[in-house]
Amino acid sequence: MSSKSFASAPRAISTMPPGIPYIVGNEAAERFSFYGMRTILMIFMVKYLWLMGDQPGIQMSDANAKAQFHFFTAFVYFTPFFGALLADAFFGKYRVIVYLSLVYCLGHAALAFMGSAGSTETWFLAGLWLIIVGSGGIKPCVSAHVGDQFGAKNSHLLPKIFNWFYWSINLGAFLSTLLTPWLLEWYGPHWAFGVPGILMALATLIFWMGRWKFVHMPAKGMSFIREVFSGAGFKALLKLSTIYVFIAIFWALFDQQSSSWVLQAEDMNRRWMGVDWLPSQIQMMNPILILIFIPLFSYVIYPAVDRFFKLTPLRKMAIGFFLMTAAFLIVTIAQERIDSGQTPSISWQIMAFVLMTAAEVMISIVGLEFSYTQAPKTMKSFVMALFLLAVFGGNLLVGIVNKVIQVPTPIVAEVGEQIFAGADGKEGTADDIRATFDTENKLTALDFSGRPELEQLVSQVVNKVEANNNEVFPNAEGTELVNQQDPFGNVYRYTQINRNQVIITSAGPDGKFMTEWDQGATINISRAAPESKENWWTELIGKFRPEKRWLDSRKEELGIATDEEMAEGSNPVSVDYFVGGQIRLQGASYFWFFTWLMLGASVLFMLVAKFYKPRDYLLKEE
Repeated sequence: MSSKSFASAPRAISTMPPGIPYIVGNEAAERFSFYGMRTILMIFMVKYLWLMGDQPGIQMSDANAKAQFHFFTAFVYFTPFFGALLADAFFGKYRVIVYLSLVYCLGHAALAFMGSAGSTETWFLAGLWLIIVGSGGIKPCVSAHVGDQFGAKNSHLLPKIFNWFYWSINLGAFLSTLLTPWLLEWYGPHWAFGVPGILMALATLIFWMGRWKFVHMPAKGMSFIREVFSGAGFKALLKLSTIYVFIAIFWALFDQQSSSWVLQAEDMNRRWMGVDWLPSQIQMMNPILILIFIPLFSYVIYPAVDRFFKLTPLRKMAIGFFLMTAAFLIVTIAQERIDSGQTPSISWQIMAFVLMTAAEVMISIVGLEFSYTQAPKTMKSFVMALFLLAVFGGNLLVGIVNKVIQVPTPIVAEVGEQIFAGADGKEGTADDIRATFDTENKLTALDFSGRPELEQLVSQVVNKVEANNNEVFPNAEGTELVNQQDPFGNVYRYTQINRNQVIITSAGPDGKFMTEWDQGATINISRAAPESKENWWTELIGKFRPEKRWLDSRKEELGIATDEEMAEGSNPVSVDYFVGGQIRLQGASYFWFFTWLMLGASVLFMLVAKFYKPRDYLLKEE
């Protein structure tokens, strides 16, 4: 049958539209699939990706992984613009959702089969781009499709269904945040990415099953295009864009719960409520708190504050920005403790999640509602897509920052022995750099003019660390240990990263730190993971997991020592030498950068909100 057989207008009923259960079921499964793969993406890139091929590859750095993660998230929220355009102007929402959901499924399949055949990197990038197109393309259409199902007689049920809709999103996010990190830890990437793929296929099937029960609103064609570029339409978009600039900065911090916060959690004591949580699982706090905070703010906090202070949407968002600043300040303080060699409790992040989720309620949910009221009648999906572009802008900002803070290196990976010109730009001189790569482009040997002196100094530091029961020294003591000049007349630097890692750096032949000519060594301490205490949770999941973690089994297959083997071996201390490639913003300084950025945006937003004059199109139409 053709699409002409579908209902093209809301039914004249006072009860819930018959297609709603299919939409809610679809959304729960789809959100499980998206948040499931996104929850583990950061840990996968840092710890698993380099082991997916027949031979070990090059392990991705933390900064590069953060950049890749936020570029991926950014483009997931950039494609909604085109999804809304296709739906509102050409094909209608239903067709766009169905066809792009199939693309979405292919993306999950690519990630699940990654490493089975062919190039691992090709499968990985193909999977991410297919998910970008599929997930992003349907985002602005699904919520608008919900509203299309209601007419005048049952419009009073809209708040109820949107509450269920948001609950289904957070239920899917909560369950996937608990399950997929566990699957990655014990069963590996194929299952960890495969299960979300299965849920996405189920979501697509559920949505397709409701096709005859849905209202299929036709595309608006050129009338939509004309309104977008009309004077009133363009003015509405321009006004909202001033608000979205600040919301973008909020998202720049918010989405780091899945990147920098996950890496921070690795260096924290993650025992909470009697359970030892995985680093990625701490993100479950956000959907749990959302489910609590939505009714709490709507029925308790907002009415109470309104008695003394009128809470307009813009004022709510302004308060939310300061709450987000406070949340990032908490993780910044926690990171300073990590930098000093401590192991702070995961409670620091949990406190930050409380404030961050409160900020989300006051910025994301209020901002979405505010955007809908400010959008001209035929531009609702388009304005929803524009709102999502703020998420794109925020994540793009974080991706760019993480690219900029990476100092380049003069070394280019090529099989065999390579000679690279030093700071003088000439080969055959004393500052040449020699590097050897194996067939997998993995660095096996590195030689540079200042290495003998650096090796001698590093050996002295390693001996003192081993004599100190393999505990690294804080920066003050470490600086005294390396207080001598390199061959170029520069004093070495000592930087403690955490209790397991320090970096000793020479400014190199150009005499300037943080350039591509830096010479240095990273001292790593391998420690066995602390034994988990038996409790109801470990007893429960112990019945469903194999004897060994996937990473340990995979490293054994590839002939690589596991962390436990290195920690229990005769030499738990290892050293990696480098030229260039350092990180400009590292540790607490990275978190301080975003904390100050959010604080500045919060103060500036107060001025913008004071002079902003909303125009509520819904009130005018009524």
